[in-house]
Amino acid sequence: MRHSRRKPGSKGAGPKLAGVRKMAAAAVAATNGTGGSSGMEVDAAGNGPCGAASGNTIRGCVKAFLGTRKKQRLFPVVSSVMASGVTGSVSVALHPLVILNISDHWIRMRSQEGRPVQVIGALIGKQEGRNIEVMNSFELLSHTVEEKIIIDKEYYYTKEEQCERGKRSGSFKRKTVKVKQVFKELEFLGWYTTGGPPDPSDIHVHKQVCEIIESPLFLKLNPMTKHTDLPVSVFESVIDIINGEATMLFAELTYTLATEEAERIGVDHVARMTATGSGENSTVAEHLIAQHSAIKMLHSRVKLILEYVKASEAGEVPFNHEILREAYALCHCLPVLSTDKFKTDFYDQCNDVGLMAYLGTITKTCNTMNQFVNKFNVLYDRQGIGRRMRGLFF
Repeated sequence: MRHSRRKPGSKGAGPKLAGVRKMAAAAVAATNGTGGSSGMEVDAAGNGPCGAASGNTIRGCVKAFLGTRKKQRLFPVVSSVMASGVTGSVSVALHPLVILNISDHWIRMRSQEGRPVQVIGALIGKQEGRNIEVMNSFELLSHTVEEKIIIDKEYYYTKEEQCERGKRSGSFKRKTVKVKQVFKELEFLGWYTTGGPPDPSDIHVHKQVCEIIESPLFLKLNPMTKHTDLPVSVFESVIDIINGEATMLFAELTYTLATEEAERIGVDHVARMTATGSGENSTVAEHLIAQHSAIKMLHSRVKLILEYVKASEAGEVPFNHEILREAYALCHCLPVLSTDKFKTDFYDQCNDVGLMAYLGTITKTCNTMNQFVNKFNVLYDRQGIGRRMRGLFF
């Protein structure tokens, strides 16, 4: 975290009074669509919105200006937890797997709760100097106490397999699979959550994460946005002096997407499924469904022909020799699969497939045996050399 100091405002604002009044009057005039020639500007007598309505004081001008801005939203609203004029101190590379994990986490919790909920998790990856690569993530448990989110640090220590700190924090429960055992080269970088712009509740959670590591990253994903841009923002924390007190604020960081081959294939597959509107079926499933539909249609047509032949034999419908000839030709289009030649060819093909499988198994067994013999020879030679070396000292 970096420290910066905000300059306090100067008390000697008397010479700037006319400028502030003109700015307020111009804002009110622009809001009413009258420009500066409709009696809305401030004159020497104090008439106009800053004079008559507010007693010709600077406070009245500012009130009129702020009230106009609030109604018309002439300027963007700046969050109270965002630092202004601060550039990022690190470069971040974000993997798509992290975004998929966060989206999956939010969707599962929404399905379980029946409503959109805020989820919290940890970011893991690699850091080399000022370059940070966020490669994966995992979920964190949290509890709400007096409308404040409290992270379950014991669960985090269990996931990270930090045994010493976990024992100091309370009862430590080991898990069969831990993050450190699976991702040995990755380290804890920060945390993520879902929702809109950062707010004071995010500052409260960020301070808890700062107790675990220094200068953590903060990633926020907005799952409810309808923009085409990626709804992900990454922040770092800075300390700013406001009203004589050290205050933690967020500074937004720029990031780039870094993909590996496996991630690229997975993301392309998901994007293709989303574009076709068949999010529940994969390409293989669609192919099998098409084959099933074709076979089902063929079965219905063959059944219809069979019913017609039976009805013709029973005298229910008159004979149509043209249809019967076509049915007879259709029956002889495919060869009968119960001939002796078919059985011979089928058994030969089965034997060939079985022989290839056995040859592969034998080759693998020979390779394993060869490795075993090589290791045995190395171990035997070492033991023999050890015995001979010990014999020299007796």
